[in-house]
Amino acid sequence: MSFTDNGKDTATRILDAAEVLFVEHGFEATSLRMITQRAAVNLAAVNYHFGSKEVLFQGVISRRLAPYNQECIEELRQALIDAPHGLSVDSIVAAYLRPAIRLAKDPARGGIIFIRLMSRVFAEPHDSLRDMLPRLYSDVLEAYRAALVKALPHLGSHEVSWRLQFAMGTIFYAFAGNDVARLLSQNNVPGARDPQEIVKHLVPFVVAGLTAPNRPA
Repeated sequence: MSFTDNGKDTATRILDAAEVLFVEHGFEATSLRMITQRAAVNLAAVNYHFGSKEVLFQGVISRRLAPYNQECIEELRQALIDAPHGLSVDSIVAAYLRPAIRLAKDPARGGIIFIRLMSRVFAEPHDSLRDMLPRLYSDVLEAYRAALVKALPHLGSHEVSWRLQFAMGTIFYAFAGNDVARLLSQNNVPGARDPQEIVKHLVPFVVAGLTAPNRPA
């Protein structure tokens, strides 16, 4: 569908409003009325541009995720160029997280709002995204999985795939903004919402899991 300049502005306002509300309330609890009020548009505009809340949700994710994915792949490619004799696991994890840090600091590309939404979506994918997410994200996961298989040849491809699954779950949850520490103590963990602080503590934890000795069955 082609839009006029005014149509593009309207669609962008709807996407921006939905992005924030999906982070704050989740998909199910976010109503179209809430979105239209925040975007200052009527329901007809949402229906015209997106047709349904499910399609709108997909639009919110896909407009940010495609360029972000490319950045993740380029980061790994550059890391491989800089280390022709092979990457360490630390370097692979750092390469994966650097684009997230840059994105978190760039409100024009969604900033920390989208990082939290993406993390929430991957940790708790909604049915409307189950077919779309593998299509959009599989190239990134395969590139980093292949790099880890080379860095951890003693573990084997199957074991690396399992560990990558657990590592990704940890990373997504850490960025989702849930701050599980509040459930474990009366005080919040300092910096639990700061992406750089998260990464500082997250990298050694994830690397330790990826490189742990392979215990026999």
